[in-house]
Amino acid sequence: MNPFKKETLNDLLKQKSNGQLHHRESQILEFKESFNLNGLAEYFKDFAAFSNNQGGYMIFGVTNSPRTLVGLSSAAADQFEKIDEEKITGFLLEIFSGKINWSKHIFSKDSKKFGVFYIEEAQAKPSIAKKDEGRDQEIKNGEIYYRYAGRTQKIEYAELNFLIENRVKTLNTEWMSLMSKIAQVGPENAAILDTERGLIEKSQTQALLIDETLLRKIKFIKEGSFDEVKGAQTLKIVGDVRPINQAEVVKTVHRRLIDQYPFSCARLIQEIRKEVPTVNQNHIYEIIKEQNVKQNINYSAYNFRSKEQEETAKAAGKIPSGVPSIYNQNAVNFIIRILKNKNESVA
Repeated sequence: MNPFKKETLNDLLKQKSNGQLHHRESQILEFKESFNLNGLAEYFKDFAAFSNNQGGYMIFGVTNSPRTLVGLSSAAADQFEKIDEEKITGFLLEIFSGKINWSKHIFSKDSKKFGVFYIEEAQAKPSIAKKDEGRDQEIKNGEIYYRYAGRTQKIEYAELNFLIENRVKTLNTEWMSLMSKIAQVGPENAAILDTERGLIEKSQTQALLIDETLLRKIKFIKEGSFDEVKGAQTLKIVGDVRPINQAEVVKTVHRRLIDQYPFSCARLIQEIRKEVPTVNQNHIYEIIKEQNVKQNINYSAYNFRSKEQEETAKAAGKIPSGVPSIYNQNAVNFIIRILKNKNESVA
């Protein structure tokens, strides 16, 4: 998703016939008239608040009352453009627990320039202040900030309780997912990356050691956000990777998609009919739809014709017609089990 699409920003700055803005400040939107690097602590507080809710936009160049478009001065726009994103991210990591993902953009409308921050919703909430920050201590150690309708403030009980309960639920789900994946590949084929010790460890006797200088350069990229031109700097490993001393390298085998999902839809039906000969083809289609088999990577994958088609589908959030699904033996077993259970209940 590109948060800075022209259509999106034009909508956020849409005006009424009297020149005032159509949108008010909200849980996902904050307006400010000017930008000043001296106000970073206040901005950071808003960053944390947005990330603890749904994420959102901060737009600079809009007057407070009434809300009208004035744009940034040349000096303010220049300051905004020269923001060192790596430094700001470093400051945020020092001030708040957890990583706050954000990005910036300069947007022109009616010959005026507007600075835009987009803050993503945090993956692990809440983000908590680890120290005091700001000339007037806008940020206080131990406080949690939350974005309410049109304002940033300390979080209240109801929202904090929800975040904590949701985090516990998410952690439980992640553990269950991890255990499920280990069960699928087998414990003997699984390895753990320990970023603290710089070790990919399969067992006490099998490990790949990562040099400390190399470890510091490792970055994890959110799925779907990689961009070779605009994305974060990434580490490329070219040539042979050799283990340190006598440590054994744990091999990773990349299999082709078709090896993991060898059955076309027609072949899937054939395999199912070996166990349930009388099953109607449309009945199989109904189960695939009802059980979301196509959306479950344990059973199925979309066989895109090209990388470009796959990236287009991800950007649009929709699979184009004509892209076939392919299936594995797990899908066959799953559908057969459902068919037999239904037959038994009818009998």
